[in-house]
Amino acid sequence: MTVAIQIDIPGVTLEEYDEVVEIAGFLPGGPLPPGALFHWVAKTDDGVRIINVWASQGEYDEFAERQTEIIKGVGVELSSIKVQFFEVHNYLSGTGRRG
Repeated sequence: MTVAIQIDIPGVTLEEYDEVVEIAGFLPGGPLPPGALFHWVAKTDDGVRIINVWASQGEYDEFAERQTEIIKGVGVELSSIKVQFFEVHNYLSGTGRRG
C-alpha cells in the first residue's frame, strides 16, 4: 500500500537538512532511492517539514533505519521528530523540475 509520511522536525534548519542529504549521497532534484516516489521539504515556523510518498511503509521503514545514524550525526535529537503516516488514495507526479 502506498503511504505518505509527514515528518516534522522542530529546531532543525534547512542547512542541517541539506547536510543530511549530502552525507546520504542524494542530489537536489536527483533520483530517489528505490521505493520512494516523491519527496519535498520546506521550512516551518519552528524547523522543517518533510513530505515523502513511498510505495510501501516497509520500504520507507528500511530507508529510515539506514538514515538514523546520519541524522544523529548532525546533531538532530531523534525524540523531537514527529512522524505521521497516511494511506495514499492517489498521487500524481511529473518529470520536470521547478523551484
